[in-house]
Amino acid sequence: METNLLVDIGNTNAKVVFYYNGTMGKLHRSSERNAVKFVKSVIESGDYQIDTMVVSNVRTANAPVEEALKPLCRRLIMLDYKTELPVNLDYGFDATELGADRIAAAVAVACMFKGQDCIKFDFGTAMTIDFIDRNGRYLGGNISLGMRSRFRALNEFTGLLPFITPDEDFPPVGVTTTGAMSAGVVFGLMFEVEGYIKRFPQHTIIFTGGDAFYFAHKIKNTVFATQDMVLQGLAFIADYYKK
Repeated sequence: METNLLVDIGNTNAKVVFYYNGTMGKLHRSSERNAVKFVKSVIESGDYQIDTMVVSNVRTANAPVEEALKPLCRRLIMLDYKTELPVNLDYGFDATELGADRIAAAVAVACMFKGQDCIKFDFGTAMTIDFIDRNGRYLGGNISLGMRSRFRALNEFTGLLPFITPDEDFPPVGVTTTGAMSAGVVFGLMFEVEGYIKRFPQHTIIFTGGDAFYFAHKIKNTVFATQDMVLQGLAFIADYYKK
């Protein structure tokens, strides 16, 4: 059977999904550092011929990844700022340093929220905040530390603070070390996000990334939340090249 493959090689995890006729299959995820090896293992696990493979890679240089994956499919799209896209993001800046994951997510926003000014928050290893206007133009964005990166920094750059993950519920003012860390990191991120929302009240707010639902439950403003905006953008690109 012929199908497409969507590959998101992120800073922490690699995600791979078979994609056919508008439908995504099971999500395969791995923190293995050799992402190419992982992609090959996923392909070998299914009885498929890969037509179009679309890859977002922010972990390493593209050249060795492209060389390794090109023989595994009929058409390989290594996403970068030069890639022809299903929408014209019309970058309002020099996009040579723009990560493929941010491009993919911007494509998804532009395709799914046409005619709306949007802010997309991607809660991952880094938190990226990107602006896509109602005409689908990618205006740029900001990069901040993600939640787990903040906890890791507290652990690594101090002598005694532990590495923790926050409880679902904790008081706004900490009375223990772990409580103070949880409140400081989580409320700090919440206030940061709420600051953007307050500054741009007419924008559609979109949360994505691994911690998207965690913060969507805590922030009162109406938001659209999905963990896989990058993969959805890759799917739009695969459809475009298939046609």
